[in-house]
Amino acid sequence: MSRSVFVTGAYGMLGGWLVRALLERGDRVTVLRRDEAPGSLLELEGLAARCTVVHGDLTDGPLLQRAIAEHEVDTVFHLAAQTIVGTAARAPLSTWETNVRGTYLLLEACRTAGVARVVVAASDKAYGAHDELPYREEMALRPTFPYDVSKACTDLIARSYWHTYGLPVATTRFANVYGGGDRNPSRLIPEAVAAVLAGRAPVIRSDGTPERDFLYAEDAAAAYLAIADALDAHAPGRPARGEAFNAGGDRPHAVGEVVALVCRLAGADVEPEIRGHGAPDGEIDRQWVDSGKLRALTGWRPRVDLEEGLRRTLDWYRRHGV
Repeated sequence: MSRSVFVTGAYGMLGGWLVRALLERGDRVTVLRRDEAPGSLLELEGLAARCTVVHGDLTDGPLLQRAIAEHEVDTVFHLAAQTIVGTAARAPLSTWETNVRGTYLLLEACRTAGVARVVVAASDKAYGAHDELPYREEMALRPTFPYDVSKACTDLIARSYWHTYGLPVATTRFANVYGGGDRNPSRLIPEAVAAVLAGRAPVIRSDGTPERDFLYAEDAAAAYLAIADALDAHAPGRPARGEAFNAGGDRPHAVGEVVALVCRLAGADVEPEIRGHGAPDGEIDRQWVDSGKLRALTGWRPRVDLEEGLRRTLDWYRRHGV
């Protein structure tokens, strides 16, 4: 049955892949657009033309209420955020304004409209540093840096709306999502891909040893759909409501390993440029999530391994440009 779905952050990389998955299964999609986004996946692949576009800002509460009510939205995916760790450290106020205030304004609009299903993007960064890995959902959230704190707030505020008001909501704590359409050069994979396709050396902002968990965008979109379906009123026991879910690629990879793989897959005869020591300031050295909770509930698991995902990512940028 077709759903009326509202997506924030649709013009970001993951948002674009999620919108594509929603359209492919026949949902009616409304997206929030703040800025012009000519290089986004949503625009380049013609997906925006198949959506209803609401122009405005996430921090405009009345606009959110109007959009959700007028389009009779029953499902919301909240992905919009200031997502760059370095930007959050330089400008924490604007990060908290978007990531924290924007979240509670949207959730309040969902509550007053009686939205049936809400999935909110938090982050594995909300866990902070733990000696024990991988991260599991029952672990404490111990963020210390502005971005990490903002995503922990997002997570806690969202889940409070189930426990206090009965809003059917779940949060996601996903690993580093990658794929075609990421236009932010401060991130490891888009910078490495852009570099090798341009014939220059990829830049590594650490010494190459920090480890991260990587999740291909189509697998991440599938996880969002699985979580939303588990929020349905007919789901036995309604086990997803008020819960957080990890999703990742099943094992960590050193960033140096990832860049070397990008170079090999691209056939590039270049060496990465190392510009750091250890982990960059404001970032955690090792991060890895356990996806067992989501797998046990929904059967979801990553289908695309890192090598195949990077191959698809390179192909996307060759077709659409960097």
